[in-house]
Amino acid sequence: MADLILFWHRRDLRISDNIGLAMARDRSANVVGIFCLDPAILKSDTMADVRVDYLLGCLTALRDRYTAAGSQLLMVQDNPLEIIPKLANAIGATHVFWNWDVEPYAQKRDNAMITKLHDLGIKVETFWDQLLHTPTDIVSKAKGEPYTVYGPFWKNWISKEKKTPYPTLEGAIGLTPDLQTIANSNGAISIPKLKELGFIWDSEQILEPGEIAAQDCLDQFTAKQIEAYDDDRNFPAIPGTSTLSPALKFGAIGIRTIWKTTREAMNVAQSDEAKLGVRTWQQELAWREFYQQVMFHFPVLADGPYREHFKQFPWDQNDRAFEAWCVGKTGYPIIDAAMRQLNETGWMHNRCRMIVASFLTKDLILDWRLGEKYFMQHLVDGDLSANNGGWQWSASSGMDPKPLRIFNPSTQAQKFDKEGDYIRQWVPELKSVETKALLSGDIDKSLRDRIGYVKPIVDHAVQQRKFKERYANQKAIGSIE
Repeated sequence: MADLILFWHRRDLRISDNIGLAMARDRSANVVGIFCLDPAILKSDTMADVRVDYLLGCLTALRDRYTAAGSQLLMVQDNPLEIIPKLANAIGATHVFWNWDVEPYAQKRDNAMITKLHDLGIKVETFWDQLLHTPTDIVSKAKGEPYTVYGPFWKNWISKEKKTPYPTLEGAIGLTPDLQTIANSNGAISIPKLKELGFIWDSEQILEPGEIAAQDCLDQFTAKQIEAYDDDRNFPAIPGTSTLSPALKFGAIGIRTIWKTTREAMNVAQSDEAKLGVRTWQQELAWREFYQQVMFHFPVLADGPYREHFKQFPWDQNDRAFEAWCVGKTGYPIIDAAMRQLNETGWMHNRCRMIVASFLTKDLILDWRLGEKYFMQHLVDGDLSANNGGWQWSASSGMDPKPLRIFNPSTQAQKFDKEGDYIRQWVPELKSVETKALLSGDIDKSLRDRIGYVKPIVDHAVQQRKFKERYANQKAIGSIE
C-alpha cells in the first residue's frame, strides 16, 4: 500500500492549481484531504457570518471535488494541534502536507503542528501556495531586506518569472471503509450547517462558493471587463471589478491560474486602453502580495501601526459617531451608501472602502482599528493582511511614502458616482433628491426632515483642519517618523 498522505486544507479550498496537494499526489496516490474548523478562529470577535457561510459553501464544493477525484475530504472541529495529529496517527498517515500562511496565528500554529507530528513519527512537508513569490523571494537588491514601499516592490515583483498552474488532483485513492470508521471515531464529522456553528446569513453571496464558480467568474471578468478595468474599477454603480476577493481569501482559485489568465488577456489586448486595464489588475494582485508579505515580515502590523509612534496619536472617543458610521447614518450620502452595502451584502466596493476609511479616521478622527475590526466582522472577503494594509494606508499609519491623505466625501461622490446611481441604490430615502444636492450632501433641512435623512454629523472642513493640526503637532514632537 502506498504511503497515506493527509493534506491539510486551510486557505486553499480547491483541488486544482494547489501546490501542496499536487506534490502530495505526485508522491502517492493515497491522498486524503482534511479541514479543521478551528474554535479559536470561529469564536473570534472578528468572524463574520457571511464569511463562514461562504467557507461552508467552499467546503461542500471541495468535498464533492474530492469524491469525483476518487478520494474524500475529512472534516474535524477542534483545536487543530490536538485533533489533526490524533486523527493522522489513528488512520496511519505517514505524511501530512500543507501550504503555508503569512498570518501570525497561522505561523505559530503551523510550527507547533510540525513538532506535534514529528513526535508521532509523521513526516511533514510544507509549501508556499497563496503567493506568486515567497516572502523571501521579493527583497531589496541592495540590502536583501523586505520592502516597506509598494513601488519598488512592484518593480521587483513584476520582473520575476511566475510559475504556471499545478495539475488538478486526479486518480486519488481515499480511505478504506475500515479506515473511514476509525477516522469517524477519532473526530471526523460531516460538514455542519451554518446555524449549527452559531451563525446566520440569509442573503445571497456576491460570489458563489467553490472553485468552479470562481473559475467561471474569472473567465467572465477577463472576457468582458478586464480591458476597461483601469477606469471602471473606480465606479461603484457599475460591475467594473472581478468580485474574486472571497475566492482569493479562501483559495477557491489558484493565484497562478489567475496570473496565467491575465497574461493571456494581455496577449489578446488590441488597444493601449485594454493593455492598461490588464496591467492595472495585475498591479492590484501585486498589492495583495505586498500586504501579505509585509504581514509575514512585520507581524506587529496585526496589532498596531507600522509607524511606531503613531500609537500615541490622540484619537477622539465618540461612540455615537462610530455607531452612525457603522449603520450608514452619517448624513454623508456616499458614506451611508457604502456602509449599508457592506451591512446588507457582506461586501463593499474598493473605492468606497477607501472613502469610508478616510471618513472614519480623518473626519470622525476615530482610531482606524475600530474600522478595521468592523470590516472583519462583516466582510465576506475579510483578510487580515489586505484589510489591515488598507486601513493603515487610509489612516496614514502604515507603509506609505505619502502618509497624509484625506478624501473629501462630496468630491469623491462627484467623481465616482456622477449620476448618484450608487447612492440611490443603497440609500433609498434619497432617490428623489436632485443629483447635485445628492452628491454634495447639501440637502435642504426641510427636505431632510420630510424624507427622514439625517443631517451631517460633522463638518468635513472643520474636521480636516483639526486632524491636520493634530498630525502636525505629533510630527513636531517627533511622534511620527
